[in-house]
Amino acid sequence: MTLSPPESITKAIGPDSRWDITGVILIGGKSRRMGKDKAFLEVSGRPLIERVLEVYRESFQRIVLVGDRRERFAGYGLPVLEDIYPGSALGGLYTGLYHAKTEYVFISPCDLPFPNKGVLDHICSLRKGYDAVVPTTRRGFEPLFALYAIKCLEPMRRLLENGNFRVYDFYPQVSIRHVPSEELAPLDREGTSFLNINTPGEFARLGKGNSFHE
Repeated sequence: MTLSPPESITKAIGPDSRWDITGVILIGGKSRRMGKDKAFLEVSGRPLIERVLEVYRESFQRIVLVGDRRERFAGYGLPVLEDIYPGSALGGLYTGLYHAKTEYVFISPCDLPFPNKGVLDHICSLRKGYDAVVPTTRRGFEPLFALYAIKCLEPMRRLLENGNFRVYDFYPQVSIRHVPSEELAPLDREGTSFLNINTPGEFARLGKGNSFHE
């Protein structure tokens, strides 16, 4: 499936556009280990969701949120899509891709403390000729700060229908560009692009200047 942008959009965003990518932010996590809604934890005085949104608004023409409890994000004026297959990040990714009006989606959770635009830009620049572009680190795949094409929908659906919620289990069925940490190192010198916080202790280690958003 190949889509072409309207002429007005092409003129507005120039030749190096991302009209073929929708930015998808997952908002469905329950934050059970944290005990607070992680999306609204503050780092340097700003909620995590707003740190992700800042990078997305600089990067994509279309942004959607995927998950439940849409009332939490009513003030942001963005579409909120309910999960087709609730309860997993894979289900959220599937939902965003299913409803996208573009050939690709770029996905991120709503609670990244240090979303890196340089890393995002590089991942997006590699999309042509691939069904997915996924960073890898010493911990393995980083499937939730990555890019996916609509060709991934059917293998994702088969996993979900079979009760398998591991995002990376469909990777052997698609054409994938792995982006090793060595390739990203010049763009992520602090090594924090994929940092995820799940507990109050992990959050506290980010620095004393951080606070919970009530």
